[in-house]
Amino acid sequence: MTVPDTLEELLSPTWLSAALAPRFPGIRVTAVTPGPVISRVSTNARFRIDCAGGVPEGLSPDLCVKGYFGDTGIASRQAGEPEVLFYRDLAAATGVRTLRCVYAEVDPVTRHGVVITEDVVAEGGAFLDARDDFTPDQVAESLEQLATLHAATWGDPRCAAADWLTPRLARTLQARGVPEIRGNFDGPIGAGVPREVADPQRLVDAYRALAAHVAAASPWTVIHGDAHVGNLYIDGGGKPALLDWQLVQRGAWYVDVGYHIASSLPVEDRRGAEDALLRHYLSRLAAGGVDAPAWDDARRDVGCGIVHGFFLWGITLKVEPAIISTLLHRLGTAAADHDVLSTMG
Repeated sequence: MTVPDTLEELLSPTWLSAALAPRFPGIRVTAVTPGPVISRVSTNARFRIDCAGGVPEGLSPDLCVKGYFGDTGIASRQAGEPEVLFYRDLAAATGVRTLRCVYAEVDPVTRHGVVITEDVVAEGGAFLDARDDFTPDQVAESLEQLATLHAATWGDPRCAAADWLTPRLARTLQARGVPEIRGNFDGPIGAGVPREVADPQRLVDAYRALAAHVAAASPWTVIHGDAHVGNLYIDGGGKPALLDWQLVQRGAWYVDVGYHIASSLPVEDRRGAEDALLRHYLSRLAAGGVDAPAWDDARRDVGCGIVHGFFLWGITLKVEPAIISTLLHRLGTAAADHDVLSTMG
């Protein structure tokens, strides 16, 4: 079956019945009640279904779709493919806590990828951003999820053969760089970036070196790729879980871990807890059967993840300024504390 070009077609009972049938044989959606829609590059739409004979056991009536609709979305469809394929081919096998997917497919002609998941908000969950309180204990729990992902895919030959997991940090440098970073650093958004790291060209140079290093990383694993606090949600049981897998790829563990620790906590909380959090991650990685990196190597390499996060938020434009500012302050301060621009340079 084809993946719809419009949200209206996707939310039709006929299309949803066919899309959900492979996992829920015999399902017949009779009515769809649209809910809130958030549309930027991708579109996220919540909705509720009614079914003949009731919603099948094991399926929530409250669902959410993520797709690429409209002119802006159509131009970015291929960028969404890795996330769709992660949900379709890999998420369940890793055991990582994430959205429960009931449909994920990429249209072979249009390259439009769509994911339908259960609606965690309707189940009592809550999405996070950098303004929300997040404690070191919660970061320890979210690091456990990253360790679960990493351990499950550590050097996995099946992942090595997947083109959609090709390392692609360097591609970001082709789209944005010094002008965007300078615009953020020189304005009020960058007011909290320490002066010693507020150099756009040095950051770009450090990121170019990082991208080359990660592309050749050994050992490698599958990384989330954008593991900041805003790509977490708290599920109905109060546990942190990961979402937004657009940057999933093969890479080095520290890209996720350094970025996550530095972005998730206020500066003083991070300074007080980062060593213990890193040790916790390494212990969970070892518990997953991986020969975890030695402490001195891990402590050095985690700074590379800080460079990754600092660069991504340095080039970010289409997010609420208060969120960009908060994350640039956290990541920039971590970059200064670890002297990462000098190290990567």
